[in-house]
Amino acid sequence: MSSIRSIRPVEKTSLRERVSHGLRAAIVSGELEPGVVYSAPALGERFGVSATPVREAMLDLVREKLVETVPNKGYRVTEVDESDLDQITELRLLLEPRLVAQVTPDIPEADFRQLRRMAQAIVDGALAGDLIAYTDTDRAFHLRLLAYAGNRRISTLVEELRAHTRLYGLASLLERGELVGCAEEHHTILDAIEARDTALVERLLVSHIEQARGRWAHPVTD
Repeated sequence: MSSIRSIRPVEKTSLRERVSHGLRAAIVSGELEPGVVYSAPALGERFGVSATPVREAMLDLVREKLVETVPNKGYRVTEVDESDLDQITELRLLLEPRLVAQVTPDIPEADFRQLRRMAQAIVDGALAGDLIAYTDTDRAFHLRLLAYAGNRRISTLVEELRAHTRLYGLASLLERGELVGCAEEHHTILDAIEARDTALVERLLVSHIEQARGRWAHPVTD
């Protein structure tokens, strides 16, 4: 399992929100390990901020049951079992592929430049070997596609489901040089959206989400 040493310093703007996103991404990617107790000052040092925004962000994560408070010590990442991951994947498969396929004909041409930048940011995170950047930009991309459906409740639900996902296999994929290929799938999804091929968009998203439950969720073995 990777240590938290790869956590990037956070820019000194919108600290609570940025630290919250960074912490969630670190939990999802496995940079913050279940069962390990982390102190706010230590995490603040890793993020390049004071302990205060870390504590503020942790209040949100405690409410979301992503971490639990350990009195006088810090915070411990909660564990997610295989059954939970199966249920999360089942819900995402029910919601995301169909909704994104439905809105595919309605996504404005003018938006594709920004969407390409978002997809490339995922690739850049993979190229840099930054699992937290990879995970956070992946989250932003998928939520942006869902936003076209105009259903705030579904977007919020999917964001919560993603926060409880675990992608421990990303580190193994990175070591094997396969993570960039995974990242480039987002450009392939955009190709299908630009072609307004709704059936292909749905198939690609189904495969993408299933892969997140499969090889992305578990360390790759020979």
